[in-house]
Amino acid sequence: MNEEQNQDDEISLIDLFAVLWHRRMMILVITLIAIVGMVGFSVISLVLPTENSPLPNTYSPTALMIINNASSSGGAMAAALSATGLGGLAGLAGVSTGPTFSELAIYLVGTNTLLDAVVDRFDLITRYKIKIEKSPRTESRKVLKKQLTAAFDEKSGVFTISFTDTDPVFAQEVVNFCVLFLEKRFNELVVDQNQLEKQNLEINIANTYKEILNLEQEYHQLEYSVVSGGRMGSIPAITLEQSRITMELETQKQVYAQLKVQYELLRVSMASEKPVFQILEMAEVPDQKSGPSRGMICIIGTFAAGFFSVFLAFVMNAISNIRKDPEAMAKLQGSSKNV
Repeated sequence: MNEEQNQDDEISLIDLFAVLWHRRMMILVITLIAIVGMVGFSVISLVLPTENSPLPNTYSPTALMIINNASSSGGAMAAALSATGLGGLAGLAGVSTGPTFSELAIYLVGTNTLLDAVVDRFDLITRYKIKIEKSPRTESRKVLKKQLTAAFDEKSGVFTISFTDTDPVFAQEVVNFCVLFLEKRFNELVVDQNQLEKQNLEINIANTYKEILNLEQEYHQLEYSVVSGGRMGSIPAITLEQSRITMELETQKQVYAQLKVQYELLRVSMASEKPVFQILEMAEVPDQKSGPSRGMICIIGTFAAGFFSVFLAFVMNAISNIRKDPEAMAKLQGSSKNV
């Protein structure tokens, strides 16, 4: 039984090989035509100007940023997420497994605020010839999303933004604009508690110093009135007022000294902290294309043509066998008559 099955398998393999050998010229011609066609197409796309090429070179400049996810927990992250409309994520901001600033950065890249800013800044509706009658704002966002990408590497903590276009200079300008836009948005959304405390201390220090100057001026005015010969009855009152001012002045000086100490300590603490969003490297004009890979396209096209020619050979062989089989032809003719 096994011997008969092996013989059947050998016969079927021989039959398959015989079909391919019988149609070898067709397979070879189709494959060669595909190779010549793909190579010719690649050469033409390379020689023609960019605006006329069916497959122009594209360039993808990349900018690098460092996202400090260590600062993602706490009120700052929750406030930032609430400002962007991510209410569900904001509820998880205090959890270590919750959203991070890197996720916020990726989310911001896809927001309409950034997309519209890029569209308006570089007039993408005109550049990409988007039809005005077909919702130009929505269509321009879709086109931009396909070409603008953002990614975050958890191991290195590096956040990347890249933009793909046939013009390398234009692509670089778009990427750098997005980087500066994100930096501004992070400064607006990610409000550090230390930064708020620093601003409050600066205001209090300025107000206290102003109060000290006013008290000193008031004290000197009273002193001048005594020296200039004030009335005898008013001298005790002036002396009492000077004592009060002196006590208030000492209190304000102590408050001022404490505020200055807190301010300096806070500055030292902030200097030791890493910023949430830090630009590592702005995008440069690329001197090498990022795509398309014409060699890979030729290889894939060649294999596709080869498989198609093999499939076509078996189809043609099946049709030939059917035509040689009277019973099969009779069935086909009968079914056609019934129809």
